[in-house]
Amino acid sequence: MPRRALVTGAARGIGAAVAAALAARGDVVAVHYRTDPGRAAEVAAALPGAGHVALQADLTDPDQVWALVADAVAALGGVDVLVVNAGIYGDHPIATTSYADWQAQWTAILQTNLVAAANLAWCVTRHLLDRPEGPRGGRMVMVGSRGAYRGEPRVPAYGASKAGLHALAQSLAVELAPHGIAVAAVAPGYVATEMVADVMASPEGETIRAQSPFGRVAEPEEIAGAVAWLTSPEAEWASGTVLDLNGASYLR
Repeated sequence: MPRRALVTGAARGIGAAVAAALAARGDVVAVHYRTDPGRAAEVAAALPGAGHVALQADLTDPDQVWALVADAVAALGGVDVLVVNAGIYGDHPIATTSYADWQAQWTAILQTNLVAAANLAWCVTRHLLDRPEGPRGGRMVMVGSRGAYRGEPRVPAYGASKAGLHALAQSLAVELAPHGIAVAAVAPGYVATEMVADVMASPEGETIRAQSPFGRVAEPEEIAGAVAWLTSPEAEWASGTVLDLNGASYLR
C-alpha cells in the first residue's frame, strides 16, 4: 500500500524535488502551495503514479494549517509522512534595517519558518494518534539550514528560525518515539533553486560555490534524496538526527 505524504512549499525548488522523489518511490503526495496554483498543479500532474493533489494554504494562519492537514487526509485517505519545507528569507542586517522593518521581518520569518512548522506537526500528530490503524510508521522531516550553525548575518531571523526548527524536530523525536513516529531534520547549505538564483548569478555566486571543496552548490534532487530516505520505513533509527547536506562547506 502506498504511503501518503504532505509536502509543504512543494510548487518549486526543494519541495518539488521532494515530491518527485517520494512519488518515484510509490508514495501518493499532497503538493502544498501558497500563491501559485498553476505551478503546483503542474508539479502534481508530472508526478509518477496516480492520486496526487495540489492543496493551498497560508501556513501563517493556524486555521488554514488545520484545514490543510484535514484536506490532505481526505484527499489521500490519510497522511503518513509530513515534510516541512515551506520557508521565507529576506535581508534585514541589524546595522542598516529600520526598527519597524526589523520587527516585521522577525515576525514574518518566525511565523512562516517555525511556528507554522510546529502547527503542522501538531495537526499531523493528532491525525496519526487518532487514525484507526494507529500512529506507528509515521514520519516527519523538517528542512532546516546550515545557517542555524554558521550564522546568517544578513538574515538573522532566518538562521534563528532554522535553529528552532532543528530543536523542534529533536524535541518531537523524543516525544513521539513511543508512538512509533520518527522525526528528523536536514540542514542544507546553498541549493540551486529560484530563491537564490539572483545571488548565484552575481559575483558573490563564485564565492558561495567556493565554500564547498566540491566547488559548487547542491542540486534540489540531492536534498530530496536524503529527505526521501529519512521518511522511509528503514529510517526509524535516524529519528532525532539533523543531517548536514552542505558539501563539506561547514563542518561541526
